[in-house]
Amino acid sequence: MNTQENNLRFSRRNFLRTSALASGGLLVGFNLFTACKSEAKPPVDIANLNFNDFNAFIQIADNGYVSIFSPNPEIGQGVKTSMPMIIAEELDVEWDKVNVVQAKYNKKEYTRQVAGGSQSIRFGWDALRQTGATTKQMLINAAAVKWGVDASTCKASKGIITNEKGETLGYGDVVKEAASLEVPENVKLKKPSEYTIIGKDAINVDLKNIVTGKPLFGLDYKAEGMSYVSVLRPPAFGQTLVSFDDTETKKVTGVTQVVKFGDKVAVLGTNTWAAMKGKKALKAEWSSNKDLENTEDHNRILNGILDGKDFEVRRNDGNVASAFKAADKVIERTYHSPFLPHNCLEPMNFYADVTSERVHLVGPIQTPQWTAGRIAKLLNREENEIELEMTRMGGGFGRRLYGDFALEAAEISNLSKKPVKVVFSREDDMTDGIYRPAIKYRIAASIKDGKITGYHLKEAAVNGNMYDLIPNFFPAGCIPNYKVSTKNYQSKITTGAWRAPYTNFLAYAEQSFFDEIAEELGIDPLQLRIDLLQNVKNTTDEKIEYSGQRMENTIKLVEEKSNWKEQKEGVYKGFAAYYSHNTHVAEVAEIEMKDGLPVVKKVVAAVDCGIVVNPTGAINQIQGGVLDGIGHAMYGDFSFKNGKPSKKNFDTYRLIRMNETPQVEVHFVQNELSPTGLGEPGLPPAGGAVANAIYKAMNSRLYSQPFVKELEENKTEVRG
Repeated sequence: MNTQENNLRFSRRNFLRTSALASGGLLVGFNLFTACKSEAKPPVDIANLNFNDFNAFIQIADNGYVSIFSPNPEIGQGVKTSMPMIIAEELDVEWDKVNVVQAKYNKKEYTRQVAGGSQSIRFGWDALRQTGATTKQMLINAAAVKWGVDASTCKASKGIITNEKGETLGYGDVVKEAASLEVPENVKLKKPSEYTIIGKDAINVDLKNIVTGKPLFGLDYKAEGMSYVSVLRPPAFGQTLVSFDDTETKKVTGVTQVVKFGDKVAVLGTNTWAAMKGKKALKAEWSSNKDLENTEDHNRILNGILDGKDFEVRRNDGNVASAFKAADKVIERTYHSPFLPHNCLEPMNFYADVTSERVHLVGPIQTPQWTAGRIAKLLNREENEIELEMTRMGGGFGRRLYGDFALEAAEISNLSKKPVKVVFSREDDMTDGIYRPAIKYRIAASIKDGKITGYHLKEAAVNGNMYDLIPNFFPAGCIPNYKVSTKNYQSKITTGAWRAPYTNFLAYAEQSFFDEIAEELGIDPLQLRIDLLQNVKNTTDEKIEYSGQRMENTIKLVEEKSNWKEQKEGVYKGFAAYYSHNTHVAEVAEIEMKDGLPVVKKVVAAVDCGIVVNPTGAINQIQGGVLDGIGHAMYGDFSFKNGKPSKKNFDTYRLIRMNETPQVEVHFVQNELSPTGLGEPGLPPAGGAVANAIYKAMNSRLYSQPFVKELEENKTEVRG
């Protein structure tokens, strides 16, 4: 069983490089994910630094200030702050003397420059600490040489090295000497009790620039001679372009060029307004496909899949059929979820300048390496000709994993022979997206002598859900006869990862189902989960992803902090717990009735993510995930008719509103285990906790998202 202690292996020689600077400083290169190529060499002189040669390093200036270049994309998850905090902790410098800089993409030195899966801190933890500690020891050794004493008699703190005589040297005083010394082999890492930066609140390093409107995001980027581009895409999934007329488009002031590529037409202009207005003036004829898809058809097909056979079995413990046959009772329920768009605050955008010498790309992207490789293939160029700069992202949630917008920019620049910036409107963003797939789950459980003896989860999904880990999450290992089966329907509608993939809807379905079983058995819902977890706490099954003990600890913490057993008149509590992206989370939602309507007033969350690096950032991540989970579970509804999305903008697509957001109280399980991710794990339990609370408030079980739609269909209104 994976208990998430994350003792990741790495080689000191593979991630650490040093070099003297002409200015008298020290340059230390490191790989955040233990993936630095052994042949990578840092530049000798910071003045002539070329990020294409080396893009992840610490720079220590002779005045003692430290610059840390972060190679991973910043998507709002806070890694640009928390990862440098880990280095600064072991380096033993004051946080206010650290400058953090976003580096460019560079395949030569890195194999995992990705923002996704809540994995950055987990994978970087050991290498980052080792880098900081090794650099600190090199500086101590240099000071010892300068003093003519044994390094073991010296110590460092807050950027100052002290010997037994009380003499001191700043880091900046010895950087030149340190660069000439060998890298020490075995350095001592701090104990958690010695931390002065990790575990303390730190303000996001980009906060000042964000609130003062400094250019950080892709939409902010400008280049001389750049054209803005708006793209006309097929109005329905499954349609193709037959012909187009750009006569009226070319009359629009500011439109400079019209370019066809594939089934799309790009309008170039001197500003976004001209390009978008020009696109609206285009007249296009599209193929009349009689087989365009509808949500009604999807529902029918997915129900047919659940009623049929020929599933792919993902896990099969014991004999579910025998358990069901021998049961006193079998409970079966079906849960439904719609497609969902991502709706990032910053719509998709990307800059590209394709010339004979290079392909220069700038913009917000979660997968720079994959995107650069695809663009190289598209343009028939060598990958070393691709120069990609990453901007801060105004939200991603999985949408910016795919880079289709970056490929568009590169192709348009290549055809137009101009530097261009593709900018999606909100309508473009919502109607030409990569959506969370529509999914249906059918869950059945057998009960014998007051115990759950069998469990069968069946999934039917449009294009297939990301089900690699579903079979090995809770309740795998808890129930002796356990089976997970999946089957999908192939659609022309593009689908992909959406925040907390494969668990964002499954957690609600399973946690609602377990509450229903608890009621059937007459057991407290929390106690039912704790009883089940006893069966997996000592498992030797390496496939099981979660920790029974850590999940139990998390449940007990939320039970305490939410005063679960306290009954307050007019307050209805719902519980859910889930493990995703290596983190255990339990949540209790509180519902009150107002004017006959249920209102979500408060959510208490307990989280086991190991050591918390930046408490402020960690709390924000959980709060954001909970609110996102509640908002989409309550209101998120998206459908298709004749291949076209039913909603194009926020006037018809319902999101949670400011006055509907409940208080979210966050508590962390205290331990000294290696940290795990927080960007996604807070979302999955939220929908289940709210659904279970609504049941207690209204005596109405919910089997479909969005909840408000199901309640309205039952002639009951709700607000969150």
